[in-house]
Amino acid sequence: METTEISLGISPCPNDTFIFYHLLNRQRLPFRVKLTMADVEQLNQMVIRGKIDVSKVSFALAAKVLDRYSILDSGSAIGRGCGPLILARQKLSRRMLQDAVIAIPGEHTTAAMLLNLYLGTKPRGKSMLFSEIPQAIAAGHVDAGCVIHETRFTYRDLGLVCVQDLGTWWEAKTGKPIPLGGIIASRALPADLVACMERGIRESMEFAARHPGEVADFVSRHAQEISSEVQEQHIKLYVNEFSLSLGSEGREAIQTLFDLAESQGLLELGPGWNKKIFFQH
Repeated sequence: METTEISLGISPCPNDTFIFYHLLNRQRLPFRVKLTMADVEQLNQMVIRGKIDVSKVSFALAAKVLDRYSILDSGSAIGRGCGPLILARQKLSRRMLQDAVIAIPGEHTTAAMLLNLYLGTKPRGKSMLFSEIPQAIAAGHVDAGCVIHETRFTYRDLGLVCVQDLGTWWEAKTGKPIPLGGIIASRALPADLVACMERGIRESMEFAARHPGEVADFVSRHAQEISSEVQEQHIKLYVNEFSLSLGSEGREAIQTLFDLAESQGLLELGPGWNKKIFFQH
């Protein structure tokens, strides 16, 4: 019997490579995995086109494809103190930001959605690869930028200032952890294979927690930031109990993001909104 192949997309960021190391390199699965490793906005675009079965995506994008995908319980980036930062060369008011040209890491990213929610309007955004945003701000190509990932640990090296921590703003507004990205699976896949993938992600994360030394080389090989110290900070910040399982608190945070964005006219929910959002075993 021919073995089923499932296409899987993850980012090269340390939290994803840390979580998926065992699944990709050591785990025995009842299907083949065809891996795509790309920036999250590239993965968002692939999901929009239906080119991938299981993928890490921005939660802002997940809301738009609920007719075709459901959210898995494991592998997410949700937490406290880990939100995107609005950076600039000098302090800017919210009113000034509304008129500014702001770099964003992709129009479908949760960072862009949170920026819109914070400003109460859609600013003049300029999409670019997340790792290019700090240099674009420093060079004056944009007035400000919304940064994600490990840039939160390194932006001061370029003389930039944090205008607003969107995670702090979100937590004060909602009282919930901030939902950034998660793993979604095509509704066209057999439920038993999706359940197997979900278990595999959880087991892979548990292995990484027990054997961080073994996983470190794999993480470093793919990391954008070469500093092992920054890689460790990144993993500690973005890999947590919500990554192992969303739980009720994580699910409520995702629902709150969707509801708030819809109420402010920043999100047109896909036709799957009336279906179950999360994968059911």
